[in-house]
Amino acid sequence: MTIKLVVQEYTLNFVSAYAPHAGLNVEVKWCFWEGLDEIVRQVPPVEKLFIGGDFNGHIGSTTGGYGEVHGGFSFGERNGGGTSLLDFAKAFGLVIANSSFSKREEHLVTFQNAMAKTQIDYLLLRRYDKGLLKGLQGNSG
Repeated sequence: MTIKLVVQEYTLNFVSAYAPHAGLNVEVKWCFWEGLDEIVRQVPPVEKLFIGGDFNGHIGSTTGGYGEVHGGFSFGERNGGGTSLLDFAKAFGLVIANSSFSKREEHLVTFQNAMAKTQIDYLLLRRYDKGLLKGLQGNSG
């Protein structure tokens, strides 16, 4: 889902994404990433872009070669879905906003069951708009 809002001099694009879960085949996952790719390409660089969603992947707690998109604050170990998300962010000059500042573990975990705690929900924005996060850092508690 995509919503475009014009607020004063800014055009804001909000994209809600839900990636296929780990058990689905590669073709289904490829279709998701191609569709998201097409949406991002349609947003002009002068407009603000926010992509939020359940990406069914773990970016891991370390940057591991993705320092320009991963802020170094996350949870758990990276998996294939997390690598796909990081590669996507890198390709489009995005940052993963909720990895950009420290939060308590209970605020990082976005899915939990009897077997595991994970972080699979992320917010992405353009790297050059990263300054928009400054106001959020005080609320990271």
